[in-house]
Amino acid sequence: MKTTIDIPDEDLDQLLKFTGAATKKEAVVKAVQDFNRRQRLSELAEMLGTFDDFMDATELNILREG
Repeated sequence: MKTTIDIPDEDLDQLLKFTGAATKKEAVVKAVQDFNRRQRLSELAEMLGTFDDFMDATELNILREG
């Protein structure tokens, strides 16, 4: 999808440096992908410890020794 946006030059220069991208488009795509990945991980972390039926280490060891 083509989109026109105004990104401050200093921010874009830093983005190019940090991503190691060769083009502005590549840098922006990498930044968006990284942001989305971090959001998915954050949502997953919020679920940590909320599974009632998830086995603990003791139950896993019993199952392995089975």
